[in-house]
Amino acid sequence: MKYFLSSLVVVFLLISCNKKEESKIIEPEMKEKIIVEFGFTYNDFLVEQDTIRTGDLFGKILERHHLGNINPFEVVEKIKDSFNLKNIRVGRPITLLKSKTPPHQLQVFIYQQDNINYQVVDFRKDIKTYKDKKPVKIIKRTFASEIIGSLSETLNREGVDPSLAHNLAEVYAYTVDFFKIQKGDKFAVTFYEKFINDTIYAGVEKMEASFFEHKGKQIYAFPFKIDTLAKKVDYYDHEAKALKTMFLKAPLDYFRISSKFSPKRFHPVQMTWKAHKGTDYAAPHGTPIKTTASGVVERTGFTAGNGNYVKVKHNSTYSTQYLHMSKILVRQGQRVNQGEVIGKVGSTGLATGPHVCYRFWKNGEQVDPLSQKLPNTEPMPDKHKPRFMSIMAPMKKELDSVAYVAFRNIRITTNSTSE
Repeated sequence: MKYFLSSLVVVFLLISCNKKEESKIIEPEMKEKIIVEFGFTYNDFLVEQDTIRTGDLFGKILERHHLGNINPFEVVEKIKDSFNLKNIRVGRPITLLKSKTPPHQLQVFIYQQDNINYQVVDFRKDIKTYKDKKPVKIIKRTFASEIIGSLSETLNREGVDPSLAHNLAEVYAYTVDFFKIQKGDKFAVTFYEKFINDTIYAGVEKMEASFFEHKGKQIYAFPFKIDTLAKKVDYYDHEAKALKTMFLKAPLDYFRISSKFSPKRFHPVQMTWKAHKGTDYAAPHGTPIKTTASGVVERTGFTAGNGNYVKVKHNSTYSTQYLHMSKILVRQGQRVNQGEVIGKVGSTGLATGPHVCYRFWKNGEQVDPLSQKLPNTEPMPDKHKPRFMSIMAPMKKELDSVAYVAFRNIRITTNSTSE
């Protein structure tokens, strides 16, 4: 019996000791997560997020928030030379950092002019303002796809900013008629994308290299500077042939052909059959019209049939004309460069809707530009080809490998050099 009672005492003492030990365990304190944005530690402030509303003026925005003894209009006067307050746009976000203690005085005002750039007005101590950018990471990406719908729609489906379509259109402006791309055409492209704070997609930074396959023909595009100090980059195919030709494929970007060059066409205004010696590109009113080649403006004016028009003489062989403009932006005798905007799409003259009628002369005769084999620019000098090939080879390998995986049965053009 004594032994049993002694055992119970020992067990009781052990349990009591364990409870005391447990009572000594201290839970670790939860640390406050530190949040840093725009170079400020949010934990130090009372943070308010807002957007610019219709009718908001900077002074009135400040009046809505406690500035203490600071006069809002004195602030406007002090920062007007470094912060263009007229550029504040409705819908853009603003961040207000206030003191944590009442009356929660406004200490910092942050205006986001876009997803990357922002302007700060700091009211602590002396009032100061400055511009800055969010940290941006540039990531290289290569993908290959088949055209379904428009080029922009295809890019959007691939999760790429449709603005890349503009880059591709510029590079292939001389070699691919984007009015004629169709379902089943293929392309691959290497480009750089921007990400804010590593995660927020901020669009395309720049395009590097690509190929486009149209009607079974692959056209590669690789950037190269013959003059390494030049700012402008030209594009060449895998054989070092320049993509640039004397003429652009079209005077507009993207928009559809509504009527082709024809020896006999029913005129929708005159209601009669007659020759149509031009190519009509339908586009919204005001769309910029570009001269397809460099030259001198030979004539501008207005006629009942042509409406507002511009004619450009390129050399002794070629001239082009652009009809039905809503606005002429050049003058007779002016020198214009290829791709320069010379007018805006309209429907002046004999036109049923907004479009540009593009006319093309060769040796004084109007011809169909889409059927012409147009002259190229000067070829790359042989002495630069080895450097080009060494730069081009890894770009092409990457495009081809991604395309092979994407299409499997796609015909990959082999490397060769045109002498």
